[in-house]
Amino acid sequence: MTAVAETALLQPAELPDAMRRALAAGGRLRMLYAWWPDPGTLELRYVSSRPLAPFAMWRCRPAEPVPSLAPICPAIGWYEREITDLFGLEFSGHPEPHRLVLREGAKPVMPPFDPNYPAGTPVLVDQTWRFIPEIAGAAGDVQELPFGPIRADVTEAAEFLFYYIGEAILYYHPRLFFKHRGIEKRFEGMAPQPAAILAERVSGVGSLAHALAYCQAVEAAADCAPPPRACWLRVLLAELERLYNHLHYLGHLSHTTTLKVGEAEGKLLEERVKQWNARLTGSRFLRSVLAPGGLRRDLRPEGWLADEITRLQPQIDAYLRRLAETGSHLDRLLTTGILDHRTAFDQGATGPVERASGHDRDLRRDHPYAAYGETAVTVPVETAGDADARFRVRIAEIGASLDLLKEVLRRLPSGAVRVQCVPPPGAEGFGWSESPRGSLFYAVHIAADGRFARVKIKSPSFSNWRAFPYTVHQTNMMDYAINEASFGLTIAGCDR
Repeated sequence: MTAVAETALLQPAELPDAMRRALAAGGRLRMLYAWWPDPGTLELRYVSSRPLAPFAMWRCRPAEPVPSLAPICPAIGWYEREITDLFGLEFSGHPEPHRLVLREGAKPVMPPFDPNYPAGTPVLVDQTWRFIPEIAGAAGDVQELPFGPIRADVTEAAEFLFYYIGEAILYYHPRLFFKHRGIEKRFEGMAPQPAAILAERVSGVGSLAHALAYCQAVEAAADCAPPPRACWLRVLLAELERLYNHLHYLGHLSHTTTLKVGEAEGKLLEERVKQWNARLTGSRFLRSVLAPGGLRRDLRPEGWLADEITRLQPQIDAYLRRLAETGSHLDRLLTTGILDHRTAFDQGATGPVERASGHDRDLRRDHPYAAYGETAVTVPVETAGDADARFRVRIAEIGASLDLLKEVLRRLPSGAVRVQCVPPPGAEGFGWSESPRGSLFYAVHIAADGRFARVKIKSPSFSNWRAFPYTVHQTNMMDYAINEASFGLTIAGCDR
């Protein structure tokens, strides 16, 4: 598999020591997934990495009970629970052995990702049963507030359970996956070229990042390299997506601190960038542009886009400066929702969230792709771990993205934008991108007929939702909306 230096076959009993050695060497778990190489064989894939080193992958075919690695590496906990729900494999000694993806009362006829699962058969759910954490406290003092899954405005479906006394939140339990769409299952049997359209629809605000990671996974399986112009245009598109997402983030964060002018201006600037996207590609969300092997068609940003950036950047800089100097805004961010350095690592936080907690990691620099290896990627890092730190990381990333956009426009080469890309039967590939919310991975497996046998998606929000509750426990109700907004989470990206 291209870009994976090590693919080792381990027995279940060897996994704990292998994980301990990887962590001791500075490694980090990136994801865990399962797939069926053939109808009678289930295989686990553990993916880890170290900065500036190729990814490592372990394979495990569980012929005996598989020990949970969550006590050693807490970030793996959600991946194991997801596999239990969808593939039916139990992990012994798991510290959180309750449902994650399926509702607690779900009664599937067999695991949903079993190759023999009858197509079109719904999963029946006993709505009267659900998991409720036990909270100790004086009788009658602790109150439960179930918020959702239907919430105000156009917010995505999720239920948040708050256990509180007065305004103090004792414990917070998010219940996601109400609208799990089975996108990974939908990939099965699809051909690689048209399936790029499905990847773009995993998360609307990450359409380009998903398509990019997906295309690079297919290209790794096909052992093909896109032309230089396509690689540089991919960087341009990725930074445009980062720019409009971060501007929206600042507008939404201002909304939660009741800074109405800041909200309006942030979303107006976001709209200006989306208009660039539409002029450049025909899509405000940068869809229907990427394809395995490069781009679907050439794009022409030369001339006009540099002028647009020159005109808009002073407005963006002035907006960022005013936000960073508004005392009422900063008062609500400082010390709110602290995610300390160790918890960010243990729980698998990624993107601006982990960088705000002192972790200097970014796939664009540490594992370069497209044309990022030929650029100087600036990676802003803060250490306080609070909402203010997450806010400041994104402000700095906006400036870095504008610099990258200008660099791409100066250095954009001419030439073709696509090569033939057809993975052979039995091939597999691994691809990634640093989305506006953090690390995004795709693993693809090609069946004997040239179509997909398995596609695994690891989204950044899946990681950051895992870490988020640790910033809510022992805080207060008045800060909750600000804290959630400071993470920049999406539920669609998690509920694949």
